[in-house]
Amino acid sequence: MNKKSLKAASLAFVVQLGFVSLFEDIATTGARSIIGPYFAVLGANAIIVGVVTGIGQCVGYGLRVLSGYFVDRYKTYWPFIFVGYFINLIAVPILAIAGYWQVAAIFVIVERLGKAIRTSPRDTLLSYATQHIGRGKGFGIHKMLDQMGAMLGPVTISVVLFLHGNFRTSFLFLFIPAAIGLFLLFHVKAQYQHPRELEVTMEETDAEIPRAFWFYFLGASLVALGYSDFPLIGFHFEQAGVMPLEWIPIVYALALGVSSVTSLYLGYLFDHNGSYVLVTLVVISALFAPFVFLGHALLSVIGMVLWGVGSGAQLSLLRAIIARIIPADKRAYAYGLFNGGYGLVWFVGSSLMGVLYNFSLVYLVVFSVCAQLCAVPVFLIAKKVVEEKA
Repeated sequence: MNKKSLKAASLAFVVQLGFVSLFEDIATTGARSIIGPYFAVLGANAIIVGVVTGIGQCVGYGLRVLSGYFVDRYKTYWPFIFVGYFINLIAVPILAIAGYWQVAAIFVIVERLGKAIRTSPRDTLLSYATQHIGRGKGFGIHKMLDQMGAMLGPVTISVVLFLHGNFRTSFLFLFIPAAIGLFLLFHVKAQYQHPRELEVTMEETDAEIPRAFWFYFLGASLVALGYSDFPLIGFHFEQAGVMPLEWIPIVYALALGVSSVTSLYLGYLFDHNGSYVLVTLVVISALFAPFVFLGHALLSVIGMVLWGVGSGAQLSLLRAIIARIIPADKRAYAYGLFNGGYGLVWFVGSSLMGVLYNFSLVYLVVFSVCAQLCAVPVFLIAKKVVEEKA
């Protein structure tokens, strides 16, 4: 296969896998858009929402270390991806029958387990396909489609709620996009039996993960520590009466729409300007917390736009960076290791912010902003380490 054909095949693979993520994210993000209010109705408080969300993220990211390790060792990309998406197909609709917050919490965590199983192998396959179209651009295209689905999920839930639906109807409806996503995955698998072949030049495996990786990991962990997940934000909107319940998923969808639009553009900028794009993004998105937690409805919407700018694009750029600096044969493990630590720190941050929410919104905001801004010098050091090695 010549270079032009490889580029076309790589682009088609990224786009098709992006549509799989689009439909799956309609289901998962649609559910997450009402998890906060749903927990409130079931009798949970802010601490419970923060802890459950944190555990879910810890599982969803932490177990990627194991999936990444086994994928790199046995090269079993597709089985892990299919199992992960099948779990999502089951866990989201079953939330409809959870009569207690404890039961709902179990299935929220199970859904994150599915994401943990599938993400490392999926990101690795994407990294192979981005060699010929640009790392930032490739991951940006995938994230754009992914976030489009994430945007449509809350919109779908809002339509169901506006049509006099309820939480149960909303969760059951999400079975449809989850099933479509799994069907599309079978189609992609039939076309691309061995996506690893899309990356022609395979680097030899190094003895160790490069030093720059650990600096990027530290910087990302600081961002995760202060980046509030949406269930706590949605809980705040509902409990503080910032906006009507029906509008909460709409605002979430707006934020994800912003993320979708900016992901591709920021990926393009990354291919041409490098890590400075990531640093600038962190500074901008760190300002979401005061708008979201201290503002009225309009300021909260502005804060959610800032939240959206950072929520998807940061991880998209970091995935592109890992694809650049990690040898192909160690990439799944590196993605798993990176995301595992990221999830552990996110668990700590989410739990702490849940406690701070009950204690003082001002302290919560200060903690969130400071933690994220501390990542800026770390990312600059990481960039310097990469340049020195080059």
